[in-house]
Amino acid sequence: MARRAESPTPSGALPGPRDGREESPEERADRMWADLLQELRVAQTGVQILLGVLLIAVFQPLFTDLGDTDRALYVGAVTLGAATAGPLIGPVSLHRLVAGRHIKPQAVALASLMTKTGIVMLAATVVLTLLLVLRIATDDALALWLTTGITVWVAALWFLLPAWVRRHYTRRHPT
Repeated sequence: MARRAESPTPSGALPGPRDGREESPEERADRMWADLLQELRVAQTGVQILLGVLLIAVFQPLFTDLGDTDRALYVGAVTLGAATAGPLIGPVSLHRLVAGRHIKPQAVALASLMTKTGIVMLAATVVLTLLLVLRIATDDALALWLTTGITVWVAALWFLLPAWVRRHYTRRHPT
């Protein structure tokens, strides 16, 4: 794939690579919608599997032995997991209900906001579920330390790194 030659900026530094896209707002919305659907497939699968596991846990014999704290964690995780399905599956419903109305750019923006919300909620569900499982499998102090470590790890990969990449690599365009 040939790259266009880049001319130095007045400061002598080369600008970032050009994306070469010349697309209408509708074409951009179509591309962004396709990208969003691919991202949603991963997140939807994650929330569905996690919620499924949480929903069957209540029918296990060990569940009756849970203390108040663990039951509260369970209820929180199940409720949050169920609520998380809303913003992660909602973009599909939104698209279906507004298809053909020539408002795809607006629908993509709203679906993107729903997806971001769903990802935050999914992270919280993962953390609550992990804390519950680790409290059952280990002692409370170790469970808290391990959950804190995983929380930091997930926050770094899902939120901090993308924010850094966005800030570091986004070219500034004068308007």
